[in-house]
Amino acid sequence: MTKGSLTVLLLVCLAGTTAGQPPEGYYNSAAGLTGNALQQSLHDIIDEHTQLEYSALWQCFSTTDVRSDGVTIWDIYSDVPDGTPVYVYTLFSGQCGNYDSEGDCYNREHSFPKSWFNDALPMYTDLFHIYPTDGWVNNKRGNLPYGETSSPSWTSTNGSMVGPSSVAGYTGAVFEPVDEYKGDLARTFFYMAARYYGEDSQWPGSDMTEGAEPKPWALAMLLTWHRADTVSFKERNRNNAVYKYQGNRNPFIDEPLYAEKIWGTLNAIEETAENRVSIALYPNPAQDYLNISITGYICNKTLAYIYDTDGCLVSMVPVDDSTTRISIEGFSPGIYFLHITCDRQAIGGVFAVTGR
Repeated sequence: MTKGSLTVLLLVCLAGTTAGQPPEGYYNSAAGLTGNALQQSLHDIIDEHTQLEYSALWQCFSTTDVRSDGVTIWDIYSDVPDGTPVYVYTLFSGQCGNYDSEGDCYNREHSFPKSWFNDALPMYTDLFHIYPTDGWVNNKRGNLPYGETSSPSWTSTNGSMVGPSSVAGYTGAVFEPVDEYKGDLARTFFYMAARYYGEDSQWPGSDMTEGAEPKPWALAMLLTWHRADTVSFKERNRNNAVYKYQGNRNPFIDEPLYAEKIWGTLNAIEETAENRVSIALYPNPAQDYLNISITGYICNKTLAYIYDTDGCLVSMVPVDDSTTRISIEGFSPGIYFLHITCDRQAIGGVFAVTGR
């Protein structure tokens, strides 16, 4: 399977759900680019945004993060998707303030903590990474990296957690948001990596970032979040609202494939005989299981992404460096496309699933 065919498949699936509203031609200069060249181009497009006053962010939230009722705040740390939050804040009157527990007030959360860039401008007031969140939960998160934890030491009312990392490559404490907002935060971090590309040499960074760029363990996790939690109407509306204030946009909301083209499966890497990776899928057609055999490089702890013929992601499975057997029970009969990035090379294949 070629990268071009995968692009077409993904576009079919994503086109109906992720279209933003950038001005015509806004991303023309990024056309056809991948990797660092694309990251630089996006930087140039969204650079030099209008710098806001920190005190103005309260007012900005009234359009960037207001619910459809026009009076309550959309707090990603307390919202209960498809449920009823324990508390909901009213615009302005719910601002912090002092707090002693959850539900006391909301404040201005730098999802990319301000200490990671020395509290400097324009990052300090860049709305794309600043969200209204419950003050107590924000305090519990502090400067912790985002991550995933299987042994939480603290859990908020909506299920956000603090605990030791269960993500490969990092063992420190992390803050795990609920699944509904993991993609939002991944695209926030991709924005920071593009907007401040080449401008972050003096940033102290963190356990999660090197300057503005996610470290390898974090990047792998953020790409997984990005793929699993696709762009929502909330994000698109927020992107449009922030654009009115700052005059720039989050490219990864407007075009989710940019993340794949810079860091993921669609980044074109020159291949040589010495570093070529190959893959075999068998039995093919398959019924209950599929073997994935990789040769040419050690691909420990990577993920295989399986797409249907509409280009929609149907499964993500871990694979080893030799042969991995995966279950395909529950797959509908049809054609599927499997894609892996190994040693920054995109490899893949096509397999069929038959009925029983």
